[in-house]
Amino acid sequence: MIPVSTPLFISNEKKYVAQCIDSGWVSSEGPYVKEFEERFAKFCGRKYGVAVSSGTAALEVAMGVLGLKPGDEVIMPTFTIISCPFAVMQYGLIPVFVDADPQTWTIDTAKIEEKITKRTRAIMAVHIYGHPCDMDPISRIAKKHHLKIIEDAAEAHGAEYKKKKCGSFGDISCFSFYANKIISTGEGGMIVTDSKAYAEKAQLLRDLGFDKKRKYIHETLAKNYRMTNLQAALGVAQTKNIEKLVAMKRKNGTYYTKKLQKIPGLQLPVEMPWAKNVYWMYGIVLDESTGYTAETFMSALAKKGIGTRHFFYPLHLQPILKREGIKSRGEYPVAERIAKQGLYLPSGLGLRNREIDKVCQEVANALV
Repeated sequence: MIPVSTPLFISNEKKYVAQCIDSGWVSSEGPYVKEFEERFAKFCGRKYGVAVSSGTAALEVAMGVLGLKPGDEVIMPTFTIISCPFAVMQYGLIPVFVDADPQTWTIDTAKIEEKITKRTRAIMAVHIYGHPCDMDPISRIAKKHHLKIIEDAAEAHGAEYKKKKCGSFGDISCFSFYANKIISTGEGGMIVTDSKAYAEKAQLLRDLGFDKKRKYIHETLAKNYRMTNLQAALGVAQTKNIEKLVAMKRKNGTYYTKKLQKIPGLQLPVEMPWAKNVYWMYGIVLDESTGYTAETFMSALAKKGIGTRHFFYPLHLQPILKREGIKSRGEYPVAERIAKQGLYLPSGLGLRNREIDKVCQEVANALV
């Protein structure tokens, strides 16, 4: 069975984790946390990094940092993971959904302004499956309407928009280091920003609102979202190899495209002229003329030992959001279609060409 994704540890990880254990500093108080924050923030071209326990925690802390009021609206793509609206709803905010771009599968920037109301306060820009959003129009809209930008770069470590790293565009930006991410600490996440005030607020919100000067006196409602020194040690080792890991992802992605581009009935990931796609997950969308849905095609590949995963299920169709009274505005045909027809193929960092060859051959056998 070729799995969808497995983390790859190149070198030094065991050494760093062993040093952490030997030091006795395994909690969030250890020195690797700060080093990881500094290294990753620098990689993103940011001044400050705040490590947290997960990518979801990063989004929740980021929303808390912005200080929006209950009833305020946050625009986001409907084609993304459930963490995005959950982070917004945590503070009584209302997620407002926008359809996907048919080429990049990221938020359709041409449809953002029609969703803006007098209650809109922010846009959440989510880079999807390793391809960046088109950030210039998002930035122009945000400036025109005085909106904040929360950048969700969980799937886009090392991806670039116009030669600038993803994670460097938002007022505040968020990453995940879950096991299937390019940089992995098992679980974990990070907030990066150029605002000292935002960074300090994020540090407060990840640590139960502990005041540095007055311990055990709390004036802020907060949770424990701390990253451990053990996780950070793994992160430090990974950041030292991040360019190599990104190059491996891109190599696998471009090799997939080379092998699949002549097979009819497939939409493959794009790399727009302004983008550097890191192909975090290699997605395909099946044309209806193939006679397959994603579900039936995944079953066919599973019989051949090929692991696959569904695309995201659109937020405007999520049962929990409907039960919570989150209403959708308008139609979302692109997101609905790619959710029905889209899946991603094995995309782990350790994939070899011969394994990709096998996957592509089985895809071809099923379609041709």
